[in-house]
Amino acid sequence: MVDVIPSFDDVRQAARRIAPYVHRTPIFTSRSLDELTGATLYFKAENLQKVGAFKARGACNAVFALSEAEAARGVATHSSGNHAQAVAYAAGLRHIPATVVMPESAPPVKVAAVRDYGAEIVWAGSRPLDRERKLEAVLAETGAHFIHPSNDPHVIAGQGTAALELVTEIPDLAIVMAPVGGGGLLAGTALAAVGRAPAARVIGAEPAAVDDAARSLQEGRIHPPTGAPTVADGLCTFLGDVNFPIIQENVSDIVTVGEEAIVEAMRLIWERMKLLIEPSSAAPVAALFEHPDLGRGQRVGIIISGGNVDVTHLPWG
Repeated sequence: MVDVIPSFDDVRQAARRIAPYVHRTPIFTSRSLDELTGATLYFKAENLQKVGAFKARGACNAVFALSEAEAARGVATHSSGNHAQAVAYAAGLRHIPATVVMPESAPPVKVAAVRDYGAEIVWAGSRPLDRERKLEAVLAETGAHFIHPSNDPHVIAGQGTAALELVTEIPDLAIVMAPVGGGGLLAGTALAAVGRAPAARVIGAEPAAVDDAARSLQEGRIHPPTGAPTVADGLCTFLGDVNFPIIQENVSDIVTVGEEAIVEAMRLIWERMKLLIEPSSAAPVAALFEHPDLGRGQRVGIIISGGNVDVTHLPWG
């Protein structure tokens, strides 16, 4: 059953709610990347956000939107990455218990961060279904409130605050771009852009290896994940029944990009802009290289979604 679909007003309310708990991240430009893409680019640096990713916005909005009675039961989620850290961070701020179901293969650096923020970790297998089943048991035992990584109305509205800041600070953008995995960031970005900068086109980017979002938008129904490997492992999730209608109504296109293009875009941003970003963050920039007509001659805003990188395993030699 579809939950309440959030609106632009929910994004504005989220911005007020989370302001004490998240950074208003800077916006960067790069003359060299402008020259390489033929566009005028503005990078919203969510890699410098709390917990190293935009996920802090949605998690804080969801946690602080709970009533006192709901919050007293604690929160729970399943995640192997940035959302796990974000929920643990937000719950710690509100001084409520948090349980995170993580796969046994989760990166040690992210496991350590979740523990440092004070959450309890419950282990599950490596498949998404394993985590969902384990989470069901946790919810039944604890009565905790489930905060979905991308298909929760408060999470979506919270994620949209990054784009709200971007389009408020940089007017007259022709395009606003964001990576798409589970769809929470792209849906929130679309709500913010349509509400504050309705002339801008909203475009998502995802790896061609996991192109379920692109196919979903084209065919009007949610496709399951392909399960294929990709360097942008943060984009391996799939759309939900709350965020998909927003994407259908407000997103102009979702473009796909190859693995080599993602790695090259990531490396360029590291080298030219001195910004540490993860592969998932590089997908929109890669799209501008693989689809050169996409942004040429236009002002393009890009949400840089996160910077949590295991520097011991970089995707280049």
